[in-house]
Amino acid sequence: MRQWSRLLFIVLLTIGSALAFWSTGNDRDGVHVSQLPAEARHTLALIKQGGPFPYSRDGIIFNNFEKRLPLQPRGYYREYTVKTPGRRDRGPRRIIAGKAAEYYYTEDHYASFRRIRE
Repeated sequence: MRQWSRLLFIVLLTIGSALAFWSTGNDRDGVHVSQLPAEARHTLALIKQGGPFPYSRDGIIFNNFEKRLPLQPRGYYREYTVKTPGRRDRGPRRIIAGKAAEYYYTEDHYASFRRIRE
């Protein structure tokens, strides 16, 4: 009986740890705004002042199809380009803004996100 109790404890601990990790939006504890690249800090400032934005697709709806951010209704999130030095296209870096003034940074085109802390 003691073995089963220990096994059950380990299983529940593992499940709890996994749920805690995924409930944070997989943001690896976030990133402080001061740790962002200069281009991301510039984009964040533009978002907060309402533009103008350098890319025509800035401000479009981000649908969160991969479900890596907390689930919200369609239209809750907007995406903005973070310029990538040396790239002629928009590059992989973005800031995603939620309606409740929360911001997420991705440097790998939506494969992972870190919540921006201020």
